[in-house]
Amino acid sequence: MSREKLNMAEKQVKVKKRKVAWGITGAGDKIAEFLEVMKEIQKEYADTVEIQVFLSKAAEIVLKYYRLEGDLRQNFAKVIVEVNSNTPFLAAWMQIRKYEFLLIAPATSNTVSKIASSIGDTLLTNATIMSLKAFVPVYIVPTDYKEGTVFTKLPNGKKMKLRVRKEEVEQVKKLERIEDMFVLEGPQKIRVVFKKWFGEA
Repeated sequence: MSREKLNMAEKQVKVKKRKVAWGITGAGDKIAEFLEVMKEIQKEYADTVEIQVFLSKAAEIVLKYYRLEGDLRQNFAKVIVEVNSNTPFLAAWMQIRKYEFLLIAPATSNTVSKIASSIGDTLLTNATIMSLKAFVPVYIVPTDYKEGTVFTKLPNGKKMKLRVRKEEVEQVKKLERIEDMFVLEGPQKIRVVFKKWFGEA
C-alpha cells in the first residue's frame, strides 16, 4: 500500500473519544457562566472528548427558569434528566469507568451536605459516592465556597444579595478531606482539570 493510501486509511479510522460526565444541580448562581465555560471546553476538545450531561430534577427546572435549557441541549449531544437515584444508571457507569471522571458544576449546598454525609439518595449524590468507592475521581464546584456575602444574577438581570454561612462552608471543607474528591472554586477552574487530563486543546 502506498504511503498516500495509508495516510488516507489512518484518517478514516474513527478516533474513540474519551468521555466525561458533567452533573448539574439546581443552582442558579453563575449557571450561565458554567454553561459558557463548558461549551468552550467541549468545542476545544471536540476531537478527543465527549462531555455527557446529567441534570438533577431541580437543575432542569432552574435551566428552564433561566432560559438556558435550549442552549445546553443545542451544544451537548447527550443531556439526560434524573428519574431517581439509579435512573439513569450513572452510578454503575462511573464504577465501570465509562467516564474518565465525574464533574458536578455547580453543586448546591444541599448536594454538598449530602455527599459530605455519604447520603446517596439522588442521581448525582449516588453517582459521586459510587465513583469514590471505585477510585474514580470526582471534581465538584460548590456554590457556597467562602463565607461572606455574594450577589447572584436573576433571570431578569437584577442582582440578589445572599449570605454564605459558615455551616455551608464547613460542609465544603469536609469534601476537601475525602480521598479522590477535588473541590474547585468557580467555573474557570474547570479548564485546569481538562488540561490536566487531556492536555492542551
